[in-house]
Amino acid sequence: MTLIVHDVTLTYPDGDGRLTALDEVCLEVPAGTLTAVIGPSGSGKSSLLAVAATLVTPDSGRVVVAGQDTARLGAAQKSALRREKIGIVFQQPNLLASLTAAEQLQVMAHLSGRPSRQLRRRALELLDAVGLADKADRRPHQLSGGQRQRINIARALMNEPAVLLVDEPTSALDHERGAAVLDLLVTLTRERSTATVLVTHDHTHLERMDRTATMADGRLTHAADPARVPGPARVPAP
Repeated sequence: MTLIVHDVTLTYPDGDGRLTALDEVCLEVPAGTLTAVIGPSGSGKSSLLAVAATLVTPDSGRVVVAGQDTARLGAAQKSALRREKIGIVFQQPNLLASLTAAEQLQVMAHLSGRPSRQLRRRALELLDAVGLADKADRRPHQLSGGQRQRINIARALMNEPAVLLVDEPTSALDHERGAAVLDLLVTLTRERSTATVLVTHDHTHLERMDRTATMADGRLTHAADPARVPGPARVPAP
């Protein structure tokens, strides 16, 4: 298993008490598979992504990324883990207006200290993988919304992450472009053996997923296709 969330509880201050965002949540995502997390706004989906990305430390429970128990890592180690093992696709691409498509990807890898001579080649390979090899030198204003989202995905893959966390990637796209983006995520998950978690409000493309989990009031329930994803939905106790 490349991503394991085991019995995670997360609370936030709420007046004189605390609000439970995640309530003993368990999730395991094998490499090369894609799990969709659905549920209404405020149900805890974004909190789950934040915990899985090590951006937020839960009150209790374990998060294991690529074999590393994140509870045992300090702040600097978590930051390094995010750079090297976790790719995050945000809801809005937030591309830098002054950079070309290839440069958007190169900046990400440069922050991780990778040799500069390799960055252009790696960026071009990923742009080709998302169908934008001919747009490498275009800037964001010269691209469509779907193309910008594809660059967003390629950027998240630049450092070859083990885990890919995707937040509402189709929310600003029409049905056709949204379907194309989801097809791309499925293909890249298979080809690059990432453990992918997709948060979405769109229920029309769930048949493309390996597993679907529903978040409600901070609790996660699973509906898996056992023919496609073997194993239980709940992590065994350590």
